[in-house]
This record gives sequence, structure tokens and C-alpha cells, in this order.
Amino acid sequence: MLNFSVLDLIDIILVAVILFQLYKLIRGTAALSIFIGIFLIYLFWLIVKALNMELIGALMGQVIGVGVIALLIVFQQEVRRFLLAIGNRYLKSSRFSFTRIFTTADEKEGSPKEAEEIVRAAESMAAKKTGALIVIARKTSLDIYSEGGEHLDALISAELLETIFFKNSPLHDGAVLIEDGRIYAARCPLPITDQPSLPPHFGMRHRAAIGISEHTDALVIVVSEESGLITVAENGLARQGISVNELRQILLKEKIR
Repeated sequence: MLNFSVLDLIDIILVAVILFQLYKLIRGTAALSIFIGIFLIYLFWLIVKALNMELIGALMGQVIGVGVIALLIVFQQEVRRFLLAIGNRYLKSSRFSFTRIFTTADEKEGSPKEAEEIVRAAESMAAKKTGALIVIARKTSLDIYSEGGEHLDALISAELLETIFFKNSPLHDGAVLIEDGRIYAARCPLPITDQPSLPPHFGMRHRAAIGISEHTDALVIVVSEESGLITVAENGLARQGISVNELRQILLKEKIR
């Protein structure tokens, strides 16, 4: 007779929640395929053990035991990024900060002026076909992605954004990071997506935008220098051909912080 208690139900729910959160973190990345492969191998091993197939069970046990160490060595950079993503996504919202304590309620709400400055910059750059890549932080900190760039800590203004992305500017090659309602850094290199099914006309800016949206929960704005189209990327997905009014509504809804 099968004994099923409340603790068993809690156990199942916790495992389901953990797997769902893990899927949200790695969906749209190469890590998802790796995870599925490992899961299938482990499932096969459990079936072998249940059928008491000793020889193949012993071989699979050795493979799994050594395989974990091998995966950590081969994919050490991916594991590092994955752990950083987890820490940034779930700990930043509770991070202690004097700024948060002494910030007024109106400041915490975010200013529509900052959103309008970004919209004006995007509209102007789209008209001039000036390439741009703007990453707006949500809960995930962008600190680790600013390491290869230039720290600015400047107020958000359309003029400054256009100056940064001007083709002869030393800061134009890379991304601008916006965090806590300020331009945090410029000329920042971003991770490139591994998605094989992207449209062929997507250049490095679009691939970098999707890549950073896979690793963080940031909202990313891309202006194409070929077509002048505005693209918004989040959660590993890109929406191309966004109008200025649509971009304005998206940013106002975000309440840029």
C-alpha cells in the first residue's frame, strides 16, 4: 500500500517550484539543452537501478560521479554566470542600502522625465540610423557587466545618450547600462546569445541584447544602424519594429529606477 503524507506533498511542491525557477533562469540558453541531457541520463540511471541491472548500473554510476566534476571543469564560466545570475536576481531586492532608506516615496516611484529622455534619444537615433544598445536594470544588478566598460554615474539625458552612441565617440561601441535611475556605465561588453533560430538580419547588438536579457531580468533597447528600427528585448525574446509611442508606454510602465 502506498503511504502518502503531507510532507510528501510539500516535497513534491518544493521540487516543482525549484525546477520551474531553474527553467526560468536557463530558458532560451544553451544551458537548457545541457540540463535536459543530464536529466535524461539521470532518469535512465534510476530506471537501470530499479530493474537491478548491476553491470550497466555500475557503469552509469561511475559516469554520473565523474560527469559532475567534468561538467564543473568544462562549463566553469557558465556555472559562474549561472550562480551570479541567481544571486543578483534574488538578493538585490533585499540588499541593504542607505540610498533606499533615505529615498522619498516619489523618488522610489520613478520619474516619467527619465523615461521621456530615453524615448527622445531613441527616436532621434532611429531617425539618424545611429546604432544604440541601452540596458535598463530591474531587480538584477548589472555590476558584473560594467567591468569592461567605463563608469559614468550620470543623469539620464537624451543629449548624453546621443553623444555616447555618436559613431565617432570612444564610448559608442558597447552598451549603456542604466541602474537606479542613472546612466551607470558605457562601452560595456555583453554576453552574446546562443539561440540558433534568430533572424539572419540580427547583428551583434541584437544578439547582445537578447544575451543580456537571458542572463538578467533587464529591459534592453536596441536601435539598428542599418534600418533605424527600435527593438525591445526581455526574457530572451525580442520585439522588433517598436514605435516611439509603444516604447514610451513600456518605459512609463517600468518606472525606471
